[in-house]
Amino acid sequence: MSEGMRSSSARVFVDELRKVPAFFRRDVLVLLSYRFAFVGDWVNLILQVIVFYFVGMMIDPSQLPVVDGVRVSYMEFVAIGIALTSFVQVSLGRVVSVIRTEQMMGTLEALVVTPTSLTTLQLGSVAYDLVYIPLRIALFLTFASVAFDVHLVLSGVGPALGVLLFFIPFVWGLGAIGAAAVLTLRRGSGFVGIGITFLTIASGTYFPVQLLPDWLSWLARHNPITLALDATRLALLGGAGWVAMLPAIRVLAPFAVASLLFGVIALRLAIRRERRLGTLGSY
Repeated sequence: MSEGMRSSSARVFVDELRKVPAFFRRDVLVLLSYRFAFVGDWVNLILQVIVFYFVGMMIDPSQLPVVDGVRVSYMEFVAIGIALTSFVQVSLGRVVSVIRTEQMMGTLEALVVTPTSLTTLQLGSVAYDLVYIPLRIALFLTFASVAFDVHLVLSGVGPALGVLLFFIPFVWGLGAIGAAAVLTLRRGSGFVGIGITFLTIASGTYFPVQLLPDWLSWLARHNPITLALDATRLALLGGAGWVAMLPAIRVLAPFAVASLLFGVIALRLAIRRERRLGTLGSY
């Protein structure tokens, strides 16, 4: 490749990257326009914690896992689960709803025909989540720690973020697959909701995996969400370091690559199909 071609490719890459903040600004403005939805999300999250606080009073402590030689409380166990799986629910829902909203507003086709790559459109659709979701998790765990005596080990924050770094692309990939299904099937969002519910139940979010039936327990142990949850609990509740995170990261990394790659391809094919059929604006 000649120097001129490399320089041109670099300029195109930079130009595309400069468009991402515009998507971020748009999503922030939408958030400010629908403040009740934002407040409702947090109220719902806090109410979940309050409900599980009372549920925890009925839980047999001997059924809870031991982390770093100490048996965790139910609130510590479920707080990590709610924080991580609420991220899954919000992220999957966001990726799907962004595409669906653009389609219903009649702006999806206009965006696709602009000189903006599909990769930039996909990255822009999650730019806001890239900032908001980690902040949401941090604020939620801080609230749980202060209000419900959830003991978190600050030294485990770095390793936990390392796990999240590989977990986020896995979730975004699933979201892109869901968005492709919605574009193709029009009413595919219900299947996305069913998938989220199943992944959440079979992940050890609200109760230990060993309490599940044998067949579901086997699926849960091989669920990437379970791996991320176990590693995050080990880091934030037991103070485990990077070495302890490596087994989970080694498994999550190929899942993340496969999910993101398949999701990007599926969404591209869905958009190209709808453009070819002239139904990109139909819903």
